[in-house]
Amino acid sequence: MAVTTSKMLTLGTSAPNFGLPDTEGNIVSLVDFEESPTLLVIFMCNHCPFVKYVLSAMVELMKEYQAKGVAVVGINSNDVVNFPEDSPEMMARLVEEAGFTFPYLYDQRQEVAKAYQATCTPDFFLFDKERKLVYRGQMDDSRPGSKIPITGLDLIKAMDAVLAGRVVSSDQKPSMGCNIKWKQGNEPEYAR
Repeated sequence: MAVTTSKMLTLGTSAPNFGLPDTEGNIVSLVDFEESPTLLVIFMCNHCPFVKYVLSAMVELMKEYQAKGVAVVGINSNDVVNFPEDSPEMMARLVEEAGFTFPYLYDQRQEVAKAYQATCTPDFFLFDKERKLVYRGQMDDSRPGSKIPITGLDLIKAMDAVLAGRVVSSDQKPSMGCNIKWKQGNEPEYAR
């Protein structure tokens, strides 16, 4: 397991467009969320210990904030040939078992991960109503094996600020997790 941190895409960056299949084969794109006051894009996968560690708490937090108006989408960009646990079939199983209330999309060509400069799982990107990046980084300070409880505090502060029309603090910590599993020869320069 290679561990890495977020690239920390420049704040104010416009949300790159996407059109990817969810676990039922429906194409989901950026415009599907245009009515929402904020959009959270989570790069994640099934097999990563960092994702598994926060998964239950993350799913509950997403339910709470979706009810407040936050649109949420999860994206898996991993190479499923070498990591079959992240296959679309296994993604569908995870959606059911974990009780996802948000779409979980498969980025087969890994182009969306590159557009967002995603580097690890989980990697969180929060956009305001104009779809400008206002937060990128960690959910909180917890990590597998640490004694720090999972609170979602960093992400909560950012989502609360956007929903209240306040500026999100630029004091943001990178997410940490497994590196995105790039297909051979497809790893972008920024991830090297």
